Amino acid sequence: MPLPLRLPLPLPPRADVPASSDEHAHASLTYPSIKRRLISMVYDALLLSGVAFFAGLLFFAASAGAIEGWLRHVFQLYLFLVIGLYFIGSWRRRGRTLAMKTWKLRLVGADGAGVSLGQALTRYVCAWPSLALGGIGIIYALFDRDQQFLHDRVAHTKIIRS
Repeated sequence: MPLPLRLPLPLPPRADVPASSDEHAHASLTYPSIKRRLISMVYDALLLSGVAFFAGLLFFAASAGAIEGWLRHVFQLYLFLVIGLYFIGSWRRRGRTLAMKTWKLRLVGADGAGVSLGQALTRYVCAWPSLALGGIGIIYALFDRDQQFLHDRVAHTKIIRS
């Protein structure tokens, strides 16, 4: 005769620690290594090369193949917006991009909750100079107490393990 399946009962919340306590929420967050986040960034770049390629083809077709002069700047802005839609949409909807899901990473607000539209937009806009200026925002993580990137500090977001 098979033994009955016994499931453990959930523990009641501790009376001495409120459930909404910032300290309690921060204690449960685990931060991934910088290496893991960099690998995820490379993976995202590979995925985005395909997205940018097809978005570029659409623009190229719409402009009759003449991307010169002022239209070149419009094209750059267009790609910036397309890539921004991918990141901001992914961070807002699921808290992660496809690459972040693969590497078990999640973007959260400083309080551990989901990110707001303002936080996602700030993070995206600040990530560009953070990377373009010699990777200063990545190097910053080596000295940060939680090893977060500079654009995460500015946007009040954190990358955690999921």
